[in-house]
Amino acid sequence: MSRRNTRHRAFDPDPDAPRQCCDAPGCEQEAGYRAPRSRDSLNEYFWFCLQHVREYNARWDYYKGMSSAQIEAHLRADMSWDRPSWKIGHIGQKGFNEEDVLDPLDILRASRADRARRHRQSREPKTPEPLREPLVAMGLRWPVSLEEIKARYKTLAKKHHPDTNHGDPHAEERLKVINVAYSALRAHFTSNIDSNLEKSA
Repeated sequence: MSRRNTRHRAFDPDPDAPRQCCDAPGCEQEAGYRAPRSRDSLNEYFWFCLQHVREYNARWDYYKGMSSAQIEAHLRADMSWDRPSWKIGHIGQKGFNEEDVLDPLDILRASRADRARRHRQSREPKTPEPLREPLVAMGLRWPVSLEEIKARYKTLAKKHHPDTNHGDPHAEERLKVINVAYSALRAHFTSNIDSNLEKSA
């Protein structure tokens, strides 16, 4: 048994066509095919028979009566679906507001925090390369004064001294690292003081 093909064929009359005669003058055929009345009224239709809708479509010129500049402007608007567009980096006349964006993962907030962190880092004085490890070893951050270094050294030396830790070898090794770091930092400040004295002499 063969199945009946219910697919709508390309040239079948429009099932929503009104029960009327063709709009072509003098034609008494039943109208089954729609055609837009004009460029400005695309949702208003003539209703034709198949022969006259073909003739109408063959003569149809959407851009009829438009200048080349108007046609180009219309084509450009079509490329952006008739929505306004702006130069890259600009969003209309109004600045971009992050609060207006749905951001359930807080990506924008994380981005703001990262920018703030990088801004703070850019404003902080850069740690001299030779002092980075000694400062980390002593738990200090740059900039730091010689008085702060001395006070920190006294605290750490007392904390990690073998007598305080009952001869713990780990504390002894830690104290050695602190001593080396303190020597490096003190040498840096001493050399700077000497050079400043020479310049002022």
